[in-house]
Amino acid sequence: MQTTSTEVLKSYIFNEPIVVDAARLQPLGPAAIFMQGTKRMPGTAITKSVVANEPGGRKREEIFVDIIEKISVIFSSSGYILTSEIDGTIQMKSYLTGNPEIRLALNEDLSIGRGGESANDYRSSYGSGAVILDDCNFHESVRLDGFDMDRTLALVPPDGEFPVMNYRMTQEFKPPFHINCLIEEAGHLKAEVILKVRAEFPSNITANTVVLEMPLPKYTTRASFELEPGVTGQRTDFKGANKKLEWDLEKFVGGVEHTLRAKLTFSQELHANIIKEAGPVSMTFTIPMYNVSRLQVKYLQIAKKSSSYNPYRWVRYVTQANSYVARI
Repeated sequence: MQTTSTEVLKSYIFNEPIVVDAARLQPLGPAAIFMQGTKRMPGTAITKSVVANEPGGRKREEIFVDIIEKISVIFSSSGYILTSEIDGTIQMKSYLTGNPEIRLALNEDLSIGRGGESANDYRSSYGSGAVILDDCNFHESVRLDGFDMDRTLALVPPDGEFPVMNYRMTQEFKPPFHINCLIEEAGHLKAEVILKVRAEFPSNITANTVVLEMPLPKYTTRASFELEPGVTGQRTDFKGANKKLEWDLEKFVGGVEHTLRAKLTFSQELHANIIKEAGPVSMTFTIPMYNVSRLQVKYLQIAKKSSSYNPYRWVRYVTQANSYVARI
């Protein structure tokens, strides 16, 4: 599959990472501040390159930790969650010379498994934490000596990018978006679709590249759209070849609800229930600096080679839709 989406292609373009003065940003939580105590990575920087050089051509000492979560949710027609799952990865990109040891601390209240018994089998359970992972696995470089005690991972990272830890979670979590869809007949050979989406995350978080798609009855010949007055950065389309409605939102701010109305025209009488011949609504999105599992990197320690050695540290979060579907 090929894509020409500029937002997607940004993640493959190598350029200077953005460093923003902390005074210009609202607090993002304790796990977001790892930049020499004074600067942090802005939310949009999850798509930026991690390679940069100091003046004079010297490679900058830096390390990146990305917590990437891909979520799958199926909503019933009445809005209840039928299934939900998170596939997560803690990804590390290390550009440190001399391969110093790294210590990565996760939530102390983290539990793994649903009641396993082996202390050395990391599908087993430890306590009843607020964050419960079904299972996880670790990169071969990770030492788990202190994991049972304080949920700390120790490793000497290889150069470049690698997954420190992969995990899966089916514990109930709050989905980032709530979708509501209503279809009503509107006279002879016509119907109206009202599609509402609300962002259930904080207002200081913004999702991007949000796309909703909805299959329409195969006898749909035309669709006209009505957006909210004054909105910008939204685009609608009717894909006549495959009878599909598409709604693109460039940005979606937390706590906000958006509505789309679509008037459908059909080529034949409605002999069947149009609700059974339309949908489901599927959604894709990316939410920087946000994760739904509440898994956190509490601190990132680097073994010092000298008193002046203080590499750049970045911790970034991103949530993406894997399969996000609402039945109608």
